[in-house]
Amino acid sequence: MIKNSLIAVIPQEEKNKGSVEFQIFSFTNKIRRLTSHLELHRRDYLSQRGLRQILGKRQRLLAYLSKKNGVRYKELISQLDIREPKIR
Repeated sequence: MIKNSLIAVIPQEEKNKGSVEFQIFSFTNKIRRLTSHLELHRRDYLSQRGLRQILGKRQRLLAYLSKKNGVRYKELISQLDIREPKIR
């Protein structure tokens, strides 16, 4: 159910599940689930380790996407509400 709502946000030409955008969507979903789990179970160290690994993977994919196509990167960040806007 959640995956279908994520797929609806991705443009039609990027619907394959191997695309960078879909991987970032799925990692974001996993991060949100693990974060809510860790709020209840603070001493679940294996889940903390898994969360750190997924955060690193998502960070590498976002860096790749920002170098490859900055417009799609900015759109994806605004849709997912991942980063906070820079205040200058």
